[in-house]
Amino acid sequence: MSTSVSNPLANHATRTASAVASRRAEALAERLEQGARALAAFASTLTPADWQTRVPKDGRKVGVVVHHVASMYPIEIQLAQMVAAGTTVTGLTMDNIHEINAKHAIDNDAVTKEAALTLLAVNSAAAAAAIRTLGDEELDRAVPNSLYADAPLTCQLVLEDHAVRHSYHHLAKIRAALAR
Repeated sequence: MSTSVSNPLANHATRTASAVASRRAEALAERLEQGARALAAFASTLTPADWQTRVPKDGRKVGVVVHHVASMYPIEIQLAQMVAAGTTVTGLTMDNIHEINAKHAIDNDAVTKEAALTLLAVNSAAAAAAIRTLGDEELDRAVPNSLYADAPLTCQLVLEDHAVRHSYHHLAKIRAALAR
């Protein structure tokens, strides 16, 4: 199963047509793209054996983790867009995230390198484009977020803690698993 972004911004782009993307949004988008490129560049060098190696303390195969990063961009962007729109995040917990990740690992156990890298390119580009539509007011908007014990967090923090850092986080874990 692969998850791709059809047009996650259709409603958001309309809602914020008058918002001018900020320098901060551009910087966030660039950091996301840099992380995705670094993950893709490293993953493209992996052997079939590397691709099947399990990441310690995680248990998922390296290839599944690469696909996971790509698959989560649409969800992470939707979460940030909720915050940008001033919508309180309710009902989202770490247990939900663990369930999503476990299901993804089962559903994508045999993912190919080509499929994962293609999805990573497509979804990271869509995520960066989504970020670029945000203005400073949206980046600064804070709402209670159930994933963080209902602490009021800004859209920028949600982006940085999820979509932007995700590839860097998993690339470091993959490198450590492969001792490279």
